[in-house]
Amino acid sequence: MGRIEDKIRTRNARRRRIRSRIHGTALMPRLSVFRSARHIYAQIVDDDLGTVLASASTMEKQLRGSLKSPGNAEAAREVGKLIAARAGEKKIETVAFDRGGFKYHGRVKALAEAAREGGLKF
Repeated sequence: MGRIEDKIRTRNARRRRIRSRIHGTALMPRLSVFRSARHIYAQIVDDDLGTVLASASTMEKQLRGSLKSPGNAEAAREVGKLIAARAGEKKIETVAFDRGGFKYHGRVKALAEAAREGGLKF
């Protein structure tokens, strides 16, 4: 096994461990974060119904034009602000944060802090 496979395996183990404890409901949906090498994505999910209530990513047209790079912490902050605004439109105030097995550092941390500044509580 190579280094990349080991990193993926440990991230998936962390993700499974986190998801065994976090479950989104109608009262407290789950804010799920996924980061790829190039983009970052955030979804607010109601696991009871299996529906996505709101989503935001660096792939969206309104963000693509204004971002210098879609894969940095500045872009993650913009996605965090956008997901908080969309949650506010749906009257969602409190969420359970699911970092998806990624360490709470860098882009994931920037997204979370921007979402908090935008009014989400977790």
